[in-house]
Amino acid sequence: MLARLNLASHPFRNRTLPWAVAAAVACASLVALVFIVAASRETGAQAERVEADVAVLRKQRATLKEQAAQVRASVPPEQLKTLEAAHTLIERKRFSWSKLLADLESSLPKDVRVSRINVRDVARVGGQTRADLDLAVVGRTPLDVTQMISEMNRTGIFSVVPVTENPKTGRGESGFEWTLRVGYIQRSVGPSQDSQSDQTARVAARTANVSAQQTSTTEAQQQ
Repeated sequence: MLARLNLASHPFRNRTLPWAVAAAVACASLVALVFIVAASRETGAQAERVEADVAVLRKQRATLKEQAAQVRASVPPEQLKTLEAAHTLIERKRFSWSKLLADLESSLPKDVRVSRINVRDVARVGGQTRADLDLAVVGRTPLDVTQMISEMNRTGIFSVVPVTENPKTGRGESGFEWTLRVGYIQRSVGPSQDSQSDQTARVAARTANVSAQQTSTTEAQQQ
């Protein structure tokens, strides 16, 4: 059997395929380059438009600040104080005591009662009513109050920091009284005012029951 030998000095090669592949790669690269250039130009144009909008907004803000400064400078200090007092009064009128008591009710354990609430400051921030409270509570044990603090912080509407803790040493009194500094975010008051009023009534009833029990204990000890 004879072996087939190619003794030609230039054996047969497929010259078309490499050129076709190279041409396809070059076309694809050219198309990609066109898309990249177009995208970069569009991105640059958008960046320029955004910068122009930001410059306009900054100019408007500077103008408004200048106008506000001129108005403030033209208003007498007495009227400024009156205006600030009016704003404070409006914010306090927006504050709902029944909503506050309802929110406290949801975090108040059965062995803890509220003895004093003082609203120090009310402000409207970001569409929410925020208030700083001084809250005095009486618990049967310190653990009851610490658990209440943890539950209030967990709700997300209270931010509680203990200030003082004192044992109740009066005649016929027992437990521990805590003074708390509370930051409070009041959610918008919805249509469920009746249920909130019921919760408020339960808080008042609980406080009255505890006070009545303490009074009865005191009278029994005196007899």
